[in-house]
Amino acid sequence: MDKSVISRWLSGRQTPSGENLANLTALIAARRPGFTLLDWETDLDSFQARLVPPSAATESPYGAVGGWLPDSVLEEARTLTSLRGHAYEGFWRTTRPAISLPGRFLHDHVMIRRAPSGFLSFRLQVEDMRFEGWAFPTQTQLFALAVDPGTGIFIFGIFNAVIRNRAEVLDGLTMTIQRAGGGSPVAGAILMNRIGELTGDVPADEATYRDLARTPPLAPEGEVPPEVQSHLFRDFGPSALAAGGMALLAMPFASSLSRGPLVEPDSP
Repeated sequence: MDKSVISRWLSGRQTPSGENLANLTALIAARRPGFTLLDWETDLDSFQARLVPPSAATESPYGAVGGWLPDSVLEEARTLTSLRGHAYEGFWRTTRPAISLPGRFLHDHVMIRRAPSGFLSFRLQVEDMRFEGWAFPTQTQLFALAVDPGTGIFIFGIFNAVIRNRAEVLDGLTMTIQRAGGGSPVAGAILMNRIGELTGDVPADEATYRDLARTPPLAPEGEVPPEVQSHLFRDFGPSALAAGGMALLAMPFASSLSRGPLVEPDSP
């Protein structure tokens, strides 16, 4: 932003636009997790309390992740991340059914990267929403939780893990809310394919992620293979159960598409 614009903000002669306020919110939330657009409307004391970092005496040893999960769970997650976190770090492209366009599919972009705290940061771009959060590996799953600071919308994901190998494909379920239609909860199947590696150069990796996030999300018709479409569009409920199918939406490990690298026939 031009300095004169910032000066007008500081003097109170002008207020940031909605887009600029959302960008400021995202910037602060990256340093003060949980900060949202609603915090701008609080009184000055409450606003200051949201910005002031916790004292050394009260700060969690788990960094920004601490304080909302039991320490035993966080310690296990951090230990597993130290052992297996590298298997999930990288750039990913999702394939999921479009909520507002029945029969079509969307591709979003994700970056998973080890944070200084020892946990996996999870970033997801969905159109103009920028979800920031964390991914926690267990022995058999990868749990993801993220929020868009601009809207306060959460997204939850549970993916079948890849045992021992580096993950190339992750298969699971997500749950969030629709921005339209009164914020109705919505859940669905999702597939994530690895499309790139981190370089370790943080500015370069950030630039790569921004470029990926600018890619139009709507998948061209016919681009998603029929077997992937049928995997993501799965029937469940009473009729499916009567036919030998599932009563609830699930992603059974036995039929999961999560996998590591494909081994060439001549490989040991």
